[in-house]
Amino acid sequence: MRTSTTAPEGTAAQRDVRQVLLAVTGLTPQVVTETIYALWKTDPTLVPDEVYLVTTVRGAEHARLNLLSPTIDWMGRLRREYQLPPIHFPPANIHVIPGNDGTALEDIRSPEDNVCAADFITDLVRRLTDDPHSALHVSIAGGRKSMGYFVGYALSLFGRPQDRLSHVLVSEPFESHREFYYPTRDEIPIHVKRGDKEVAYDCRTARVDLAWIPFVRLRAAQHRPLLTDHARFSACVSSVQEALAERELVIDLRSKRIRAGGQTVQLPKAELAFLSWFARRAQARQKPLPGITQKDFEGRGVEYRAQFETELRRIDPLLDEEGRTLGAFGLRDGMLPSYFNTKNSALNRTLKDKLGALAALPYLVLQHEEGAGYALALPADAIRYAPIPLPAPRTASAETASG
Repeated sequence: MRTSTTAPEGTAAQRDVRQVLLAVTGLTPQVVTETIYALWKTDPTLVPDEVYLVTTVRGAEHARLNLLSPTIDWMGRLRREYQLPPIHFPPANIHVIPGNDGTALEDIRSPEDNVCAADFITDLVRRLTDDPHSALHVSIAGGRKSMGYFVGYALSLFGRPQDRLSHVLVSEPFESHREFYYPTRDEIPIHVKRGDKEVAYDCRTARVDLAWIPFVRLRAAQHRPLLTDHARFSACVSSVQEALAERELVIDLRSKRIRAGGQTVQLPKAELAFLSWFARRAQARQKPLPGITQKDFEGRGVEYRAQFETELRRIDPLLDEEGRTLGAFGLRDGMLPSYFNTKNSALNRTLKDKLGALAALPYLVLQHEEGAGYALALPADAIRYAPIPLPAPRTASAETASG
């Protein structure tokens, strides 16, 4: 994994947002103070306004006693010693992973415990990235290896441009030493066994740095319900896999649904007709369709109305018999430029909302080049029409539970 000890590009641009630190720990809560110190040394504006911790029962007790208790208070000592701004880190921000039965986990030892840890960490990262006015910094330095993996992967699933991932690097012999929490200004010794002797080292001499870890941001590939509802790790991974898998568009005119990006989406009649119009053009390998202007409305507008009408009648064969005329669709005299643009925008907005911005991209009707016209990017063999009705779209709760 490639890392860097210099701050990631664009760091200064985040000075006006709330800085949040999330760390996973086991029995070494000093990961928190080491990371905060390293952030201060890198750029004081990156010192967190708020800290969250994910750990086990024993880890929570270690963190509370060593970081927050009035008698030891390593967090308070760090702040006072380096004159850091206030950091919101109450005991309630120390989260203990719950097991399947809701009981706090003493440790992560079984496959079931691993699943619980993955789901809890994933949903916490989802919630912490929900505020557009915050920047989340995730540290993978502490806890079991699986915890570091899950929190890093969760940031990849939900991370935004302003979020960052790091690992703290501590020089020997201070790394993982139970008495070391950060490089102090005053002389404070720690004692290390070297063979049959005990050697003292001065905490002032310790070197603590951050290794910034680049990561792929996949938030745009998430199914929309997983961004707003309880997120399970397996469901989020499946969502991205479906979004990035081989593209296929299945259109079911009878039930007014499509299957795209692994999801079934119900579409309004006019939007479905608009998409089907361009899908058939893609199947026939036709060139992009030029847009409509007021100058060519009488010719192109009438021609486009006829093509669009064909799709509408495929969806609703009783269009005229039931009194739903083309006039009701704003097409009495032809397809106006405003109608074309409005329906195109509405279709693309619906698909982005239902599928996610990245997952929807292949199914959007887009202007490919300036003046080149509108088309679907899908190849002809990726589009087909359903001979039988597609299943109904899943609700947000069913979407989440299916993972």
